[in-house]
Amino acid sequence: MVPSAKSFFEEVRTAYAETAVDLGLSGPVETTFVLPVSTYKGGGVEYEVALDFREGGVNCSVSFEVDSVTTLKMDIEPLAIAAGVVDRRGGISYSARNLKQLRKSLLGQTGYVERVHPLLTNAATAEDLMRRAGAREWHGRRSTPEQ
Repeated sequence: MVPSAKSFFEEVRTAYAETAVDLGLSGPVETTFVLPVSTYKGGGVEYEVALDFREGGVNCSVSFEVDSVTTLKMDIEPLAIAAGVVDRRGGISYSARNLKQLRKSLLGQTGYVERVHPLLTNAATAEDLMRRAGAREWHGRRSTPEQ
């Protein structure tokens, strides 16, 4: 049975505790608007860890704000491959059908965050890397009108 949102948040906090401290990430911010999502931020990068109840999976996505209206977003594994810190696809698990699978998946995905984050701390290289890796581009509205 897929873990509850409460169990998910507890497991994410445990899996990311040391990584968040080591990388200077703030968080987690935990929401359950549509799916349980735990978010960590640092160095201009945001990591969203989401539990999909229907699919029984967990995924970490990476977001980087290019400017006030453009955000690049992608999954952690293709980013790690493009960054050259991982050789091939399939090195981590996404399954979260039970606590054991969730823990294994979080551990692997956290390991990729640890390898990729140092390459994302420079805005110019982060944008280039994410674009080369095929990040999706999201356009939002400016929060304040231009003069």
